[in-house]
Amino acid sequence: MTPRPARSAVFRPLHRFQCFDLLATLVAVVRGDGTVLFANSALEDALGLSRRNIEGTSLLPLFAEPAILRTALDGARINEYAALRYDARLLRQQGEPVPVHVVLAQTEVQDEFVVELLPLEAQTRQDREERLIDQVQANKELIRNLAHEIKNPLGGIRGAAQLLEMEIDPQLKEYTRVVIHEADRLQTLVDRLLAPHRRPHVVSDVNIHEVCERVRSLILAEFPKGLKVVRDYDTSIPEFRGDREQLIQAVLNIAHNACQALAQRIETGDAQVTFKTRIGRQVTFGKQRYRLALELHVIDNGPGVPDSIKDRIFFPLVSGREGGSGLGLTLAQTFVQQHHGLIECDSVPGRTDFKILIPLP
Repeated sequence: MTPRPARSAVFRPLHRFQCFDLLATLVAVVRGDGTVLFANSALEDALGLSRRNIEGTSLLPLFAEPAILRTALDGARINEYAALRYDARLLRQQGEPVPVHVVLAQTEVQDEFVVELLPLEAQTRQDREERLIDQVQANKELIRNLAHEIKNPLGGIRGAAQLLEMEIDPQLKEYTRVVIHEADRLQTLVDRLLAPHRRPHVVSDVNIHEVCERVRSLILAEFPKGLKVVRDYDTSIPEFRGDREQLIQAVLNIAHNACQALAQRIETGDAQVTFKTRIGRQVTFGKQRYRLALELHVIDNGPGVPDSIKDRIFFPLVSGREGGSGLGLTLAQTFVQQHHGLIECDSVPGRTDFKILIPLP
């Protein structure tokens, strides 16, 4: 009996490859000539192309140096190696090419190969996010413990100053008043440090655009002239469960910082803050992968975050502005983390982008 010929890989059911959609890395299954048999959802997102537009076409033109992939596939077809690794640049519909680490390996089917693309910037970003999450957790414990240690003696200092004020010469009372005033100022600071840990988490349905509009009205009331607030909303973003007041405070802290950094541009009348919302798909942050996530960008055209504090801007009491308390961004990060999210910052002179990421149901 004559054996039946093996079916061509292109006619094999695509469910063989569906598990690749669960990966955060970019994956394509190709023939030896580079024709794409399957592209996972992460690759779709990275290229800005739908799977329908990728599959059936050649993978080679999607690389800045297609000849390298051509040579790699030719070598794999004649079994020169079981797997090959090299660095390349992946072209996108929009934006600059993405540096990637390419891993090419043959499947169990003849003339069929898996091309795995690991964005080099993604690994760097993941490492940065993991450090940030660890730092925020450590900061939270430090703040809570330090605030309690300060709070206890403060009451004694203030009480002693009040008693002393009743006994001393009236001409010396200005000194006790200084002590009382500074004790009150420190008490206010301590209360602000402890506030996120004391206030109960009030959960309800949240519309992120209502949050943005509330913040917009608040900052325009404070900066009525010289500031333009631009809305760039994706109205398809669904409501989600969260603490509306906490999110308003988090976005307000970021936007208010932006406005203060824009002081000179506000004077000249060309200051701009942009609220931009998008849905992120197959998003990974904090070692966790989410099918959908809210991306809220607060973008300003100010001078940017000083290089000296870029890595520490979410630390408590770190401020790039003279007279700043250094608590606004710390509290914003705390509030967002209570929604299982994260705040990232990308800043260069002329453009600072604070991105709030929150998982969506």
